[in-house]
Amino acid sequence: MAKKLTLNVDENIIEKAKVYASETGRSLSGLVENYLKNLVEEHHPENTQKEKINKLAGKIQIQGDFDEEKILREYFEEKHLK
Repeated sequence: MAKKLTLNVDENIIEKAKVYASETGRSLSGLVENYLKNLVEEHHPENTQKEKINKLAGKIQIQGDFDEEKILREYFEEKHLK
């Protein structure tokens, strides 16, 4: 859920950030949100890993006859024989 946030930032920084956002096809809000997200993830990496795993949980369906060892063996054989 998005929520409005008011920030006090130097005028020159805002103008430069707007130009950068425009040049990269993003919004200023998106830049700030992404920065804050990265900052939080860097400070609490264990939480983000857990969140990522929880988002993936139930999304991937593995066949009952899936043989991980066979898949890995085939991958490495192909990789090293080329």
